[in-house]
Amino acid sequence: MNRFTLDVTPVMQRPSGMGLYVVNLIQGLMQVAEQEAFELQLAYQPRLGRWLRADLTPPPALQSVPNLRVFPVPVRLSNLWLRYPIAFHPRVEQWFGQPDLVHGTNYSVFPFRHSRRVMTLYDLTFMRYPQFTHQVVKTYTHQVKRCLRWTDGIITISESSKRDIVEFLGVPSDRVFVTPLASRYSIPDPTLENPWQKPYLLFVSTIEPRKNVVGLIQAFNALKAQNGIEHDLILIGQKGWLYESVFNAIAQSPYRDSIHHLSYLPDAQVMAFYQFADVFVYPSYYEGFGLPVLEAMTLGAPVVTSHTASLPEVAGLAALLINPYDIAAMATAISKVISDRAFRQQLRDRGYEQAKKFSWLKTAKKTIATYHQILSG
Repeated sequence: MNRFTLDVTPVMQRPSGMGLYVVNLIQGLMQVAEQEAFELQLAYQPRLGRWLRADLTPPPALQSVPNLRVFPVPVRLSNLWLRYPIAFHPRVEQWFGQPDLVHGTNYSVFPFRHSRRVMTLYDLTFMRYPQFTHQVVKTYTHQVKRCLRWTDGIITISESSKRDIVEFLGVPSDRVFVTPLASRYSIPDPTLENPWQKPYLLFVSTIEPRKNVVGLIQAFNALKAQNGIEHDLILIGQKGWLYESVFNAIAQSPYRDSIHHLSYLPDAQVMAFYQFADVFVYPSYYEGFGLPVLEAMTLGAPVVTSHTASLPEVAGLAALLINPYDIAAMATAISKVISDRAFRQQLRDRGYEQAKKFSWLKTAKKTIATYHQILSG
């Protein structure tokens, strides 16, 4: 029986981004484990602050999962093994139980000597668009290139990201495996009530430059000024980095009283906002996948999104695709959706069908298939 170790350290107190990927992948892998014979072990490293307080308690999302082991070294210290792999102590590998394969889920994987090594690279924003990243992420290039010295395979989340990995890192195509993501939601909830008093445009994601929220605000301003729309603009997402320009744009907007930032909300509340949105707008410049687009389609929100990177893969024929640099085109697309009820319903129907192509069980099965292919390679 094969033994696989999955790094679950990206899961935080409030899972988002990579943390959501890991939480849902765990659930999918546990389902697959019921059908296939393999042993899954989960490894978690504490945050530095908690470690300094001798608090090794994992986040709530991990506290009930089976086979969780807390490796009592924070990432900031264990990253030294990536810089100096010769110092990687055999006892560490023994602590992990010498698995057949170890999967690093945060742009790195330890230099195990007796296990196959896989790492997930979600996207290459830090190489393609370094101006959109913060200082920590800018260090990823050196970290990833070091890990490539001992990595047996790379998992990524879209064909677009795979092309970037092959082009920018020179990794052979047959060593890069695509396992698309899936929505945290499955179907709309008919018991939910509209969470907002006015019709609204919706954006859901981290507030950071790459997401082009300033462009969305500019398009919203144009729609208010030229079309006199009655809608509000709802921005749901935690502040990431370099977010000041977004809030400056809100403050300077003549329609600032109609723009609302709601920060982090529980899943059920986000679900309600998706379900009742007149249009979901996601004008990101670059995405490794674009999970909010899939979530919106799953819950019946008509989608306007960018024609860049992975977003056309996720949206298929179920969204209006726009150039994120063209504010006028963005405003025109939004106007078409909110003014044409029949077209809006058509996008909803297409979105439901497109969303059915993705599930976390499919993601888990492709992940396990990747493990077996690497072990047999």
